Amino acid sequence: MAMTDERWDAEVIVAGAGPAGASAARALASAGVDTLLVDRAAFPRNKPCGGGISARAFRRLPWLEAALAGVDVHAVRRLHLEGPESAVLDLETHAPCVMLVRRVELDHAIVRAAETAGARRLDGFEITQAAMDDDGVTLSARDGRQLRAPVVVAADGVHSVIGKRLGVNRRWPRQSLAIDMMEETPVETLSAARPDVLWVAYAHEDLDGYAYIFPKTHHVNVGIGCLLSHFDAHVDEAPYTLQERFVASLTRRGALEGRSDRGCFTPFLIPVGGPLARTAHGRVLFAGDAGGFVNAITAEGIYYAMVSGQLAGETTAAAVRRRAPAAAGRAYERAWKKEIGAELRDAVLVQRYLFRHHARVAHVIAGASRSSALTEAILDYTRGDLSYGALKRRLLWRFPRTMFRMARERRPADPLAAS
Repeated sequence: MAMTDERWDAEVIVAGAGPAGASAARALASAGVDTLLVDRAAFPRNKPCGGGISARAFRRLPWLEAALAGVDVHAVRRLHLEGPESAVLDLETHAPCVMLVRRVELDHAIVRAAETAGARRLDGFEITQAAMDDDGVTLSARDGRQLRAPVVVAADGVHSVIGKRLGVNRRWPRQSLAIDMMEETPVETLSAARPDVLWVAYAHEDLDGYAYIFPKTHHVNVGIGCLLSHFDAHVDEAPYTLQERFVASLTRRGALEGRSDRGCFTPFLIPVGGPLARTAHGRVLFAGDAGGFVNAITAEGIYYAMVSGQLAGETTAAAVRRRAPAAAGRAYERAWKKEIGAELRDAVLVQRYLFRHHARVAHVIAGASRSSALTEAILDYTRGDLSYGALKRRLLWRFPRTMFRMARERRPADPLAAS
């Protein structure tokens, strides 16, 4: 659709060029929409993140495999899960279930895919203000530049400036954030003793959270995270002190070899309270971390970022083609709720249920270890061979009492309760 109004800098501006924004820009440009992808950074740039992608992303987003050609992706078929009370679950699958990649390479690859599809890119545009009127959205940068478009996809991260300025999300509640204390360290300094195994522990050291070892080809990502509200109330140590002690304990256990490197350490925040009550506000659609699209149990955000970005791009492109850009938000909310709404809502419910009593974590891991059919179902879901609805039915069949208790304990304050 050709531009007809010189006021617009693009038919759609995508703010933030991470996986959500770049996926949205790619979908828009592929549909022939004039798309401007803006970011405050210049690419390639790094971003703190575990860098794990469930293999189902490649089935859901067929273009991703070609986009990552030449990128160092470490495919993992073995998982080691731990919980309290010495609960352990070891899984191995015939095909990879998790892909591990450095964000500096992943993000740049998806940005290139968006540009190949026809999206224009503008680096160094640090958004400080956002305003919306009946006709469109204006974004202002720190250096005084302004951009304007009929629709904006806001994929500007957990601290979304656009969300703040429009009053959509002035700040996340601390109980809806996790602090992830992570380092991505070269294997010459720190490495996994078993580079073919993804290691995860829940309620580690009685924290309301998780710990992980993500082995990559030339780096290892090691982190420990917990709800920010729990960290505030129960953790007296500084983030790196906790991280250093965690790495040392895994080294003594033989799970890691080497030492922690503070220069590679970057704590960051993850929204784990479920999507915003409003992920569309007038002519602005929120995707990725800006919209809260993260699994509250696993803290996985890359898959949900790309899916929410893809859906934002597709629904906006359809609205622009109909010359009804203001209708994009309603279509977007219907689309993501239909595809990923149930699993994100349930993840919040499960997270709160398990962390209310850590013995429940041990119970679930022990129960899964006794059911090969159930663990295979979980792996099928991770690979994309099984839908979330089918997995949920199997969980209900295997753990009917637990599923009933979780439903009964659901609180009205859950982020998706009203959606």
